Amino acid sequence: MALTQSEEDIKYIEQSFTELLKVCIRCNKKDDKAMIKHAFQIANEAHKHMRRKSGEPYIIHPLEVAKIVTKEIGLGAKSITCAILHDVVEDTDYTIEDIENFFGKKIAYIIDGLTKMSDVFDRNSSLQVENFRKMLLTLSDDARVILIKLADRLHNMRTLNSMPPNKQLKVAGETLYLYAPLAHRLGLYAIKTELEDLSLKYRHPEIYEELSRKIIENEKRRLHKINMFTLPISQKLTEQGIKFRVAGRPKSIYSIWNKMQTKNVAFEEVYDLLAIRIIFTAQEGTSEKNQCWNIYSLITDIYKPNPNRIRDWVSTPKLNSYEALHSTVMGPGGEWVEIQIRSERMDEIAERGFAAHYKYKNVKSEESELDKWVKKIREMLEDPNSDALEFLDDFKLNLFSSEILVFTPKGHIKTLPKGATTLDFAYEIHTEIGNHCIGAKVNHRLVGLSYVLNSGDQVEILTSEKKRPERQWIDFVVTARAKAAIKNSFKDERKIFIKQGKVSLENRLKEINLYPNSKIFKKIFDHYAIYNKDDIYNKIGNSEIDLEEIVKLLKKRTRSKLIKYWRLQFKKDESEKIMEEFLQNKNIDKKKTLLVDETAGIIIAKCCNPIPGDDVLGYFNPDHSITIHKTKCPTAIKLNSSYGERMVKAEWKAQQILSYLAKIKLNGIDELGIINRITNIISEQLDVNMRAINFVSHDGVFEGTMDLYVHNANVLNNLIMNLMKLKGVLSVNRIESIEE
Repeated sequence: MALTQSEEDIKYIEQSFTELLKVCIRCNKKDDKAMIKHAFQIANEAHKHMRRKSGEPYIIHPLEVAKIVTKEIGLGAKSITCAILHDVVEDTDYTIEDIENFFGKKIAYIIDGLTKMSDVFDRNSSLQVENFRKMLLTLSDDARVILIKLADRLHNMRTLNSMPPNKQLKVAGETLYLYAPLAHRLGLYAIKTELEDLSLKYRHPEIYEELSRKIIENEKRRLHKINMFTLPISQKLTEQGIKFRVAGRPKSIYSIWNKMQTKNVAFEEVYDLLAIRIIFTAQEGTSEKNQCWNIYSLITDIYKPNPNRIRDWVSTPKLNSYEALHSTVMGPGGEWVEIQIRSERMDEIAERGFAAHYKYKNVKSEESELDKWVKKIREMLEDPNSDALEFLDDFKLNLFSSEILVFTPKGHIKTLPKGATTLDFAYEIHTEIGNHCIGAKVNHRLVGLSYVLNSGDQVEILTSEKKRPERQWIDFVVTARAKAAIKNSFKDERKIFIKQGKVSLENRLKEINLYPNSKIFKKIFDHYAIYNKDDIYNKIGNSEIDLEEIVKLLKKRTRSKLIKYWRLQFKKDESEKIMEEFLQNKNIDKKKTLLVDETAGIIIAKCCNPIPGDDVLGYFNPDHSITIHKTKCPTAIKLNSSYGERMVKAEWKAQQILSYLAKIKLNGIDELGIINRITNIISEQLDVNMRAINFVSHDGVFEGTMDLYVHNANVLNNLIMNLMKLKGVLSVNRIESIEE
């Protein structure tokens, strides 16, 4: 039975559309609103019998996306039209040809790009990689495709509470993994911040609610401090005839949580760091850069600056076109306060990013760093055979959250991601220079290919015609350009290995009276988590996969053994059902809880090294084992975004028999006997076994690491607290990743 729109629905829809027309700030041409109304009529009729999970008429979603597109991103009538129609081709009988007939080629092109993005994270789609590549191609042709997609994702996140919990986790995971970094890369700071906050809300609801409450409780005190700090600055700037406004820069919930995790500090230590923005109206005849430095000079006449905390993004804007002058000064209460100085133009670019950047494009004639980055996108599309997740990883490498500026011998600036090596720099100059690179001189000092560069380094690349790329290079380069170039250099070699591997596998299977078929390859694919025949042949050809191991795999039966030990892992009444669901490739029931101990099939992830007491979840591997990750582990977030159906809630089985390996890092003042006091607390007072210990002292300060065997996180936290009480110990932190 078809759903119909009630009178209340019709009134609600009309009200929403009227609000859209009111906020359409760039609908100035005569035909703009007529085009938008036409798009609304088509979309409203097409979605007439559709509703969202929340129960509201479906047309409300594209209207809300259109509002974000114009009000929060600042796009015009064509983008609004595309936003209204963005689901019409995918969900109704309308075709791209219909859209082109109604609205022309440009709007049809944008909607086609939006439609092709819908399966980016569907790993079962054979077109996944191609869809993602097409999405990226549209960025260099028409960025509105991705800007509208980000608006679509933002509204979906705002209304995610109507979705089931497993869907919430999957959408939140992929949002944090790709969409928030992409928004950051395009300069959409406000959208990036909201996407991160909403992702945290659905991934860790208790943490989100607690931090929200604390922020509200502390807001009055923070505003009072900001007012006290800015009063003398406002008076000084007013005396100089500068038109300006002062805004407090509140930290987002996600940034507070992230800093608490990475710095291992309490909420109060993060939230008490004050930050303000001074946004001025540019004066004619004076450059904005000079005005920024003039305001900085006036402020430092009042408050003393920290010379190590000046960031000049005015002279050299960030890759996402962000411009501002940052400094940190000592406030009247003995607290450090971060100040951001920027013009109204800079502020709009900072908040609205890519769209505002093109609005002001004629302000500067030279090509911006954002323009250069958009051009680089095409370089990532050279390898048509790359794995989908690998391709996403390589693309994500280009969503730089931190950049460094490096100089060539002639003084030209190259922008690279933080952590880039001399080999990355070589490939940044030219692919052939990277392929023949043998080393470099950094600040006139000879260094190796894996040397990590710092901002301000001057680099001269050394080459040799005899040098060729090596496979281990891929392990220490960080830019997608370098990775792609190294991979491309091995394409011919790969073809030879594929041919050899195919012959070897077929011959070995004949010896045991087997012939390659879909069942055999499915078993091999599941075991090695590789879903491409050429990849299997390649690994056999270059000896990464042993043929005898494949023969053993094809001969053994695993199903009955797996059911036996998984009965031990799950609550008794749930085990067989959840196991059957997984073996039959059905979605796992997210209400079930995995009980974790160290029986067969349970693997503790080395990337985050969880121990009892940590919040964890389980990932069902293709070989039918289960890997346990921390819920905040980046690898788990990535897996959850792409393989949400394989994730299951987990908790530790109550026991005190097994010990788990954990690692801590310490530093402090190198006093006589300090190491003895540390080891005494660990081994004698707390009865914790040590596997390895390493301490280094320099200039009266020590640093050390210790590998310990503990029963759970409570034991480890208690140990850290006791060590922190020792005189001379300044910090003790847990290290996530441990080398076995």
